[in-house]
Amino acid sequence: MKLLQWFKESKYTVVFTGAGMSTESGLPDFRSSQNGLWKKKDPTKIASTKALNENVEEFIEFYRMRVLGVKEFQPHKGHYILAKWEELGLIKSIITQNVDGFHQLAGSQKVAELHGTLQKLYCQSCKKEFSSEEYINQEYYCECGGILRPAIVLFGETLPQDAFQMAYEESKKADLFIVLGSSLSVSPANQFPLIAKEAGSKLVIVNMEPTEFDFYADEVIHNTPIGELLEQLNHHIP
Repeated sequence: MKLLQWFKESKYTVVFTGAGMSTESGLPDFRSSQNGLWKKKDPTKIASTKALNENVEEFIEFYRMRVLGVKEFQPHKGHYILAKWEELGLIKSIITQNVDGFHQLAGSQKVAELHGTLQKLYCQSCKKEFSSEEYINQEYYCECGGILRPAIVLFGETLPQDAFQMAYEESKKADLFIVLGSSLSVSPANQFPLIAKEAGSKLVIVNMEPTEFDFYADEVIHNTPIGELLEQLNHHIP
């Protein structure tokens, strides 16, 4: 496995995580052919700015279900290994498409959440922040009267500028860029591996199924659970 050698040699490793990282914790993903959430729901009707403005009850019901779903699960061993590696300086940052907040729960500090997080809510009107516990307690409105919404990127919204900028800068600094569990089918998030590659980084893609970006990768690893792979690497790290 070239990844182990490159990891040991790397001075600036950046990790990019997608749905495959979360599904190993038990969370359903959105686009899988088997159980993807978007096979059951139309995202434009419940996960969009249009839904938030015109279909509030169904929007809140769907996202309360998602917040409750996230609370049922927890980070897996792979999340904890990445957090440990960050603490040891072996990885510099994580860029994630996931909204479960599991990287931070496991102890990772430097995380660019490209699509936001379900761990927080904010008022659509005054922007005051709240914990997602409000949804669990069936509290859906701010004292100003505004609707509480999850701090995630909805269909029809742009990525948060601070997370995007951090991801861009980290991708350009990387000399090893590891993709863990992303189909790399969602733009613009899928551009970061290419930005890293163009800046001279080695690119490793770890995903259960092939991706359209495998062609650009220096190493591709399929059909290997992320947690097991990271544990295997961890055993060889002094």
